[in-house]
Amino acid sequence: MSAEFPAARPRRLRRNPVMRRMVAGTRLHPAELILPAFVKEGISDPQPVSSMPGVFQHTRDSLRKAAHEAAEAGVGGLILFGIPAVKDARGSAADDPEGILQQALRDVNAEVGDALVVMADTCLDEFTDHGHCGLLTESGEVDNDATLERYASIAVAQARAGSQMVAPSGMMDGQVGVIRAALDEAGFQDLPIMGYTAKFASAFFGPFREAAECAPQFGDRSSHQQDPAGPLGDSLREVRLDLAEGADIVMVKPAMSYLDIIRQFRDTVDVPVAAYQVSGEYAMIEAAAANGWIDRDRMIMESLLGIRRAGADLILTYWATEVARRL
Repeated sequence: MSAEFPAARPRRLRRNPVMRRMVAGTRLHPAELILPAFVKEGISDPQPVSSMPGVFQHTRDSLRKAAHEAAEAGVGGLILFGIPAVKDARGSAADDPEGILQQALRDVNAEVGDALVVMADTCLDEFTDHGHCGLLTESGEVDNDATLERYASIAVAQARAGSQMVAPSGMMDGQVGVIRAALDEAGFQDLPIMGYTAKFASAFFGPFREAAECAPQFGDRSSHQQDPAGPLGDSLREVRLDLAEGADIVMVKPAMSYLDIIRQFRDTVDVPVAAYQVSGEYAMIEAAAANGWIDRDRMIMESLLGIRRAGADLILTYWATEVARRL
């Protein structure tokens, strides 16, 4: 065989760790990682999330500590989700200047300054008593246009509290454009928007709904989140719309089951592509590791490398601080 194919030796570049490191085509860097974090009003100690071992609903104090640790590790960004003590049908706490999310934004900015990008999830599901991502009609449907008005107000409140980026996640039609116009009018022309552009109606979100206390009280979100079996090209249509409306970064969520969509985005757009390694992806690996079925550290790194190789420039992951320390 060696005589017939004298040059066919791919293994030459895999011989040892330093050789593999030198020729690696896919690399992770701490600055590409974004840490999602939950902050809850009215608790005195951080509360563990049972379905996400190692993840907590933070107090304002413990959030500051987590932000400091992330910045020290070199993590690129931190995205905050707020859980108010009181919820109502319109999610009034979401744009309250003294609401938990706005307080947390000010806290984290004071703690880490410019060491990482502090951003906020811009949605309503954590703040509404019904758990849906927007205002409801009398028949219980999400009212797209009325919800957009709330998103605009929330984004401006987050910007005034110091958010360095807003991330609308509700999958309402026109959300990026309405938020862009509201931010511009309020004097935040330079504040970027990371759109949850292709967010699928996924079973992988289950543990998140425990962490953010946002499970719908009835129905589901299939009317506005993308169908996993939807029309081919649906995600590309969404990305074209978001870019036309002013998105600065586009996101695919979840990551693992939608690597093909990440690659479509990367091959199509000229802005950064983000991917969210969601709660179900995290929980599966942690659960399998706890049972001794997998090598936890290798599985974490392999999953992130797969997302990166698919074309993601940025990865939202609950392991951001841990992995950043390892890199």
